[in-house]
Amino acid sequence: MSELTFRDFAGAIMGNDLTRAGEVLEELVGLDKAAGVAAATHFQQNMASDPAFFTKAMGLRQAVTSGTDEEIASLLGDCFGLAGAAIPAAVVALRKRYPSPA
Repeated sequence: MSELTFRDFAGAIMGNDLTRAGEVLEELVGLDKAAGVAAATHFQQNMASDPAFFTKAMGLRQAVTSGTDEEIASLLGDCFGLAGAAIPAAVVALRKRYPSPA
């Protein structure tokens, strides 16, 4: 099986498969099953209700590839509703997959 990416997450969201979207987030950002589905639900609801949300979501890709951990943390909260200890743990998981730019 190939490595999951945010493209897989987007495909699951577009297919209205929140369970699969949650599973992708489990792997990408280290969430447990319930938190993954909750994060996917948060994302989908915001995509449907806020026209500016897509731009914010795309900002996560930029932050992961060339931004700071603080930018990533902020966007994880905004995009997926993460809070508390889940945020630094998710940043660590993302940095393992996408190391900080030099």
